[in-house]
Amino acid sequence: MPERDVVAWTAMIAGYASCNHHTRAWVVFRDMMREAWVGGLLVLLTMRFWTCTRRVVSLCWRRAHVFGGILEKNSVSWTTLIAGYTHRGDGYSGLQAFRQMLLEEAETNAFSFSIAGRACASIGSHTTGKQIHAAVIKHGYESNTPVMNSILDMYCKCDLCEAKQCFDGMTERDLITWNTWIAGYEKCDSNESLYIFSQMEYEGFSPNCFTLSSVVAACSNLAVLSCGQQVHGTIIRRGFDRNLALSNALIDIHGYGKQAVELFDQMVKSGLSYFNSMIGDYNLNPNQEIYGCVVDLLARAGRVKEAYEIMEGMPFKPDESVWGAFLGACRAHKHPDVGKLAATRLLDLGRNTAGTYVTLSNIYAAEGKWGEFAKVRKLMRGVGSRKEAGRSWVEVRNQVCDFVVGDKVGAHIEWVYGVLDVLALHMGDAGYVPDLDCLIGGYGRWDLKKMKLNG
Repeated sequence: MPERDVVAWTAMIAGYASCNHHTRAWVVFRDMMREAWVGGLLVLLTMRFWTCTRRVVSLCWRRAHVFGGILEKNSVSWTTLIAGYTHRGDGYSGLQAFRQMLLEEAETNAFSFSIAGRACASIGSHTTGKQIHAAVIKHGYESNTPVMNSILDMYCKCDLCEAKQCFDGMTERDLITWNTWIAGYEKCDSNESLYIFSQMEYEGFSPNCFTLSSVVAACSNLAVLSCGQQVHGTIIRRGFDRNLALSNALIDIHGYGKQAVELFDQMVKSGLSYFNSMIGDYNLNPNQEIYGCVVDLLARAGRVKEAYEIMEGMPFKPDESVWGAFLGACRAHKHPDVGKLAATRLLDLGRNTAGTYVTLSNIYAAEGKWGEFAKVRKLMRGVGSRKEAGRSWVEVRNQVCDFVVGDKVGAHIEWVYGVLDVLALHMGDAGYVPDLDCLIGGYGRWDLKKMKLNG
């Protein structure tokens, strides 16, 4: 080809990368960078190029010394290096590259500040984030929406008061701005998150699947099922009902019934299909996080044996998150042998949390091994770990009430326990037999006997 534009270059790079010929992809990328610099093709800064090449560069720039192969470093090469680290989950190295870029007085652009902001958000570096915000203002990018979105994301993860100041000060807002703002409040103040969502719609923005994922999570946090059902209707109307992340969130808010089961079955089927397609169709190597998601998916579905086989076949040792997901499934689906293995591995990895000790002790208690049960409980007391009390929420006449097991505080506590006794009688009449194994570790034998009589 006598003349090559960014599309032709990117097609070659993507083609080599998709076939796992990363060295060739890197050589072509370097040639493109050299030719682009000489010819002044600033079109490389377009988002089209950025989207097409960031995956390749994150694979190719695994070693910092490779960056030195570029004789003339420009804003594109620096920004791509920063992005390579950040998208790979190494925000610290991304920020180091950004600092070096500033020290060498390289030309900055909106993309470099945007990615640096994302790097700060990924590691929760508030101090560095404020410094980058100051640099954004100094270089005149405070009106650039993508840059300010990344700054807002950083503040949402570090300080919501400053995040609010940042949001209020933005002259231009897009859907990403609103999504970031809604997600920022979702965990700490779900009521505010829903209010922001209503504000967003009032200002004429249409939600996408990322917006609705945060909104569904907020409804789930507040246990406001009626609101969640309305959002579910919105999801169906907008054609997002086949989105895997939304299906997962909807399961959490429904928590029961045929719909939740159907959604979960669909999620498991789709998740395995995507995983197998990654390996078989696209020749991609899943990382540990993806393997962990598949293990969790199979384990929750009760397919514990398949989950263990996936763990055995992983090209790296399972980490705490994988063993933790597997342990919970072993307990729920009554696989004590591998459950004890999972708990032991978790303790070996240094995860001395109360939940691990409680689960392991409950497995021993369910088997009647009271000596082992006592040893584990003694170890738990020795590390000074306490299990956080489980808390439940219920919506009554548009008011959310919360309570814990054995709660004795409340304006109408006698009525609550009276209704609970009636429910227990109805459950017993219907033939329901409660599974009390999971309660052995937290209750005395008289409590269990009393529960059985009530049931």
